[in-house]
Amino acid sequence: MNQRRGLLILQLAVIAGVCSFFFYFGLGAFGLTGADEPRYAQIAREMFARHDWIVPTLNGQPWLEKPVFLYWKIWNSYEIFGVHDWAARVPAATHASALVLVVFFFMRRFRPGSQMIAALTAVSSAAMIGFGRGASTDMPLAATFAAAMLCWWAWHATARKLWLAFFYALLAIGVLAKGPVAPALAILIVAAYAFLKHDKKIFFRSLWLPGFLLFFAIALPWYIAIQIKVPQFFRIFFIEHNLERFGTNLYQHSQPFWYYVPVFLLSMLPWTVFTLMAMVEAGKSGVHRFRVGESTNEKDDGLTSFLLVWILLPIIFFSISRSKLPGYILPAIPAAAVLTADYLWRRARVSRWTMMLHSLICGGLIAGALMVPSLMLKVPLTTNARTWVITGTGLIAILVLLIVQLGGLRMLQSATLIPVIIAMAFLLRPAAPVLDEVNSARTVNAQLREAGAPEGPIAVFGVKRDVEYGLNFYRNQPISRYERNEIPEAAHVVIVREGNGGAVQAVVGQRQVSPLGSFPPQHLEFFLVSKK
Repeated sequence: MNQRRGLLILQLAVIAGVCSFFFYFGLGAFGLTGADEPRYAQIAREMFARHDWIVPTLNGQPWLEKPVFLYWKIWNSYEIFGVHDWAARVPAATHASALVLVVFFFMRRFRPGSQMIAALTAVSSAAMIGFGRGASTDMPLAATFAAAMLCWWAWHATARKLWLAFFYALLAIGVLAKGPVAPALAILIVAAYAFLKHDKKIFFRSLWLPGFLLFFAIALPWYIAIQIKVPQFFRIFFIEHNLERFGTNLYQHSQPFWYYVPVFLLSMLPWTVFTLMAMVEAGKSGVHRFRVGESTNEKDDGLTSFLLVWILLPIIFFSISRSKLPGYILPAIPAAAVLTADYLWRRARVSRWTMMLHSLICGGLIAGALMVPSLMLKVPLTTNARTWVITGTGLIAILVLLIVQLGGLRMLQSATLIPVIIAMAFLLRPAAPVLDEVNSARTVNAQLREAGAPEGPIAVFGVKRDVEYGLNFYRNQPISRYERNEIPEAAHVVIVREGNGGAVQAVVGQRQVSPLGSFPPQHLEFFLVSKK
């Protein structure tokens, strides 16, 4: 075995270990959270139970908000591991890991020597970790889209058509993952980069007939099949959940125009300082290139300008949208990680103030993790806990600073991984029970069983959708909602916000309403309602 191959094996082993920790370790430490995770997990379970690869259903009814790719992947996970909440998260973890490897090999080819910096920057970014551990469509889309854009650059740099074929194929998978947003963003980014280069031929050379045929061969079969089986699919998916979601506040996700600025800054933690510096440098170089038609650096192949365009356009695009959620700009995060790594690789040192700010951010990660339990429970920190937070923050900041000062900038990635790993370990072990109690319906279901809730209908009244969809998955049964006039005629359990027992009685009239228990961590009460 030659030295180069041995180094590659060692680097891949390190990446595998880091990905295993950040994306797979403790996937079931707390239950499915929010409304989307349990809903997607349940849809995949129903498809799995029916062996229906085409029509996603929830409680037997077609659910047409998202395409089918995530459900297929969760189905595969269920087949391998069984139906578990953590199994629903495995596809996101797998796609995140695959994306890190793509970044590694891309940089190994086009920025030899920087591949480990890029891989470790990507794997430890807050958004990559968060969405890489969630049962949602965001990571499958971001991973396939980012891989597609890196393949496009590889084609642009080498003129090898194989890379362009990969570009079209991966965009098609992106369409199956979340819809037309993948090719829409790709068109905008490639067009903007061609404009920046004063070379419109870059865009038109990208329009490759065999690529279009490959794209449609992968993406169209399911779309045609679902439209044939469910004729309302086009209206619900394309009109309501794409056009109206973008142009209106139909789904009540309105945020200010600047919403994605802080989201992006938080997404790149703990690398935010260096990401901003890399973007500023790339911006200056890109503006000069645009004005004079040449690079400020004869060795600059335009990659940094391409990455900057790739970062900015999704942020601008979704800032215009009336509907905003944090995961929408996830496709920009891999580009930011690569740009940050490229910036750091080209530097022998950074200023003392920059390093101090980065170290404070690293310390802040520890502080944030340590405060999570008290923030979730909405209780003030004890004096002892406050001391731990302050001490932990200071020690980690000093440790990161010392490691880099003694070992040089090439130790930055290793030093920065220390607080990220400690913060993750704390959240997935000591803090996990609190996160589970406060955020997941898994603990609500456990409390229902402990309270002796009978098997049968469950209803909710005045509670978040998270509880409704969460119980739908954990009990594997439809959950009625009083607000939709879905009041079961049979005896049933109803879950309400604390203090709303009187409202239940007012709704059900003469039917007997008996207290069954409560769940203080989520401010819920359980009542048994007699049959009609």
